[in-house]
Amino acid sequence: MSTRFTHRALDGDDSEKTSALEMAIDSHCTIFLSSSEAQDVVNDLWKGRIAQKHNDDHDIEFVPSAEIMTEGVWSHLDPARLAVPRYQNIFRIMVWVFFLFTYSQAVREPLDKLDPDHSDFDFWEIVLYTMTLAFVFEDVQKIFKLLLFVSWRALSFWNFVSFATDALLITAFALRVAGMTTEGDRSSSFRIQSFQWLSFVAPLIWMKVIPIFDGYKYVGTMQICVARMLQESGIFFGLLGILGVGFLQGLYALDAADGQTDHPSEVINLLIQALLQAPNYDRWGGSAPGLFLYYLWNVATVVILLNILISLFSSAYDDVVEDAAAEYLAYFADKMIGMIRAPDEFIYPAPFNLIEFVLIAPLEYVVSKKAYARINKCVMLVVFFIPLVLISIYEAELDPAKNVWVKEWLSHPDQGLDDTPEYRDPVVDGPDAERGFKISVTSYDDLVKVFPDTTHSSETVLLREIGDLKAQIQELKQLILAKA
Repeated sequence: MSTRFTHRALDGDDSEKTSALEMAIDSHCTIFLSSSEAQDVVNDLWKGRIAQKHNDDHDIEFVPSAEIMTEGVWSHLDPARLAVPRYQNIFRIMVWVFFLFTYSQAVREPLDKLDPDHSDFDFWEIVLYTMTLAFVFEDVQKIFKLLLFVSWRALSFWNFVSFATDALLITAFALRVAGMTTEGDRSSSFRIQSFQWLSFVAPLIWMKVIPIFDGYKYVGTMQICVARMLQESGIFFGLLGILGVGFLQGLYALDAADGQTDHPSEVINLLIQALLQAPNYDRWGGSAPGLFLYYLWNVATVVILLNILISLFSSAYDDVVEDAAAEYLAYFADKMIGMIRAPDEFIYPAPFNLIEFVLIAPLEYVVSKKAYARINKCVMLVVFFIPLVLISIYEAELDPAKNVWVKEWLSHPDQGLDDTPEYRDPVVDGPDAERGFKISVTSYDDLVKVFPDTTHSSETVLLREIGDLKAQIQELKQLILAKA
């Protein structure tokens, strides 16, 4: 991550700078991403031990955080620490839990909103649509920067889920406003439609809980399985679409043979009901060809296509579970990089990004670059003072990676003695010691030398051994030439 390269594209232009880790994520190289070397970098970036340094022309440099911060609490009270992926994830969880609570309150009693005395927005609706506006700005900004600085390949399934959620919330808001600006039955119709569209958002909102909590291995592995199943189901839906058009046209033509036709949506509804194992055979009871064609549709979908879908799901699940550890590590690296790869020096998590869009962003074209940075830091210190204080206290005083007393407090009393000579090479006590007995005639250091190296990946160990072997062969050649 500390070294980012550009390459010459096919059209002759220079690509955007990218690192080896980012290229591995874009190409889904699980072997590289699951190696201990790559995971060390990922964990350091996740926990903020490697910090971002923004240079000119949207260039990002990654440096150890120890170079830009001292050991004091005040040095960690830096708004830039909000860009650390671990703290971003915690903040997102808290905001999304509050958003779910707000949404539940806003749709709890929609009939009360039809009362003339409750025609205006209530408190929870104001909070809901304000947070919706913040999420829309955040999603649009994220997608724009990914397309501008990275590639469309960086877009994921959850970006489209966010787009659909934002579209439904905006539609509900527009219908709610339309109901407030009209009168009579039309106003009531708009309000009912607004709450109907708002209710459609519930599955998508609760579905987005998965990528927020996917930092936990069980949730992340489950999400990988579902995503792989959705990819494999593309074959099923392709075949289903082709067959569906054919059977729809055939059944509609048979329905029109007597000179009277129903709406095509009714035929589509019957086909979908049959696919969901609730066929209506009475609808085609008066037409033998129609009933036969309807039988063929049920056989083709329920017996053949659904079994193909089950086999595709089974193979996708087996592929993920077979290499679940590597798949999760690769996914976790992708999640972490997605939080930091789009260049943004000043992080305002939603819904506080509205402050940036309304008050701070317009000043970028008025004041100097240094003044703009100073204004952002001051505003972020005021707005995020409590989270920044908690982060600074944790990093300076409570982080187990830096404080021995926290390790000893959280660990078993004997865990801190693992590296002492008494634990590595214990001495026999009592009468056995007088007889000259020892627990092991081989020292701990000699035993460790023959153990496999677990601090590096198997590929790195293999390359190192090959290098040592080449050096020995070269030394042997020199000895043979010297004797000759």
